[in-house]
Amino acid sequence: MLSYALIMLAAGLGIPVLAALNAALGQHIGSPAASGVVLFAVAFAAALTYCLIKGPSALMLLPTAPKHLFLAGLLVAFYVLSITHVAPHFGVGNAVFFVLLGQLVSAALIDHFGLFGAQATPLTLMRTAGISVMALGVWITQLA
Repeated sequence: MLSYALIMLAAGLGIPVLAALNAALGQHIGSPAASGVVLFAVAFAAALTYCLIKGPSALMLLPTAPKHLFLAGLLVAFYVLSITHVAPHFGVGNAVFFVLLGQLVSAALIDHFGLFGAQATPLTLMRTAGISVMALGVWITQLA
């Protein structure tokens, strides 16, 4: 479990860095959309390389996957394009604050209802309080 937590901590640390770097690239080249294309090209190359190393046979199963599962690609595109556009005008911290707030709400609902095959974890009063404290903590970091 510790290794999973560390991996996700690293991913979380990378999200604001991604936002800042891609926003800066978008500003530098004058196009948030073009910087998104570059980001996805680099990400595609990295993911494809990893997939080829780990075993490309999984790619053969893609035609059998439920089509709604591919919406995740649209969601990541929306995230990258929106934060690349918004962060230079709104600040990386403010943008990520609202991303985190959305993630807390969405994750709680996905877990509560066991959506998309997730393990169902009821949204109890204690979990709601914990999520509220987390959201409050993130908000407090943006007050200064």
